Amino acid sequence: MSLTEQREGIEAGRLDMFVDGAFAFILTLLLIGGESIPDSTGKLLHALGGIPAFAVCFFQIAFFWHGHVRWRKRCHGAGASGRWLSLLLVFFAMIFVYPLHMVFSGVFSSISGGYLPGDFTVSGPADMRTLFVCYGLAYACMAGTLALLFSDAARVAARHGLDNLDARREMRIWIVPAAIGLASALVALLMPLSVPGWMWSIPGLMYSLLFLIGPVVNQFNRRYAPA
Repeated sequence: MSLTEQREGIEAGRLDMFVDGAFAFILTLLLIGGESIPDSTGKLLHALGGIPAFAVCFFQIAFFWHGHVRWRKRCHGAGASGRWLSLLLVFFAMIFVYPLHMVFSGVFSSISGGYLPGDFTVSGPADMRTLFVCYGLAYACMAGTLALLFSDAARVAARHGLDNLDARREMRIWIVPAAIGLASALVALLMPLSVPGWMWSIPGLMYSLLFLIGPVVNQFNRRYAPA
């Protein structure tokens, strides 16, 4: 192994440790116990009531973290574009964590009739609009950054004469959630404040379209697969 390859390996390892540490820190912001350990059974039960929202938030953060892990499998070096895009992903993740917690804390409190405690209270349609727009834009920015990371990995592989088919497939996978996040934010932004309350669930329900990632990407790959 050459000195340059050793240096790139060290830099890649430091970048991965930084990203992993940043995502671990983000998860601590979602701890169900809050800033202090419960000192009574009442506070303990209140904290445990936040487990469902915490579980969904944990999955969402892990979803994006695992995307970065998959990118590293496709791109072993430590190019400047990969470094900056990785830092941008962390930046967006630290913004995303707040609307993420607010959305699911409010959702579980609402569907349980207040049985599951929520740390966020929606006072009207304007709050719903703000929340879904912030959530959708942050979601789209994170997914879009991962799409750019895989696009960069595909370019690096092609430049070195390597197969970049997997990287291009991963790029297409992340384009789908980026588009859904933008569409959800746009729907929330354009929806009149006078619509019935139940219609404000539409921007949130649009994320169920994520189940289309597999069929859409597979169809695209079959259509544009190299002969």
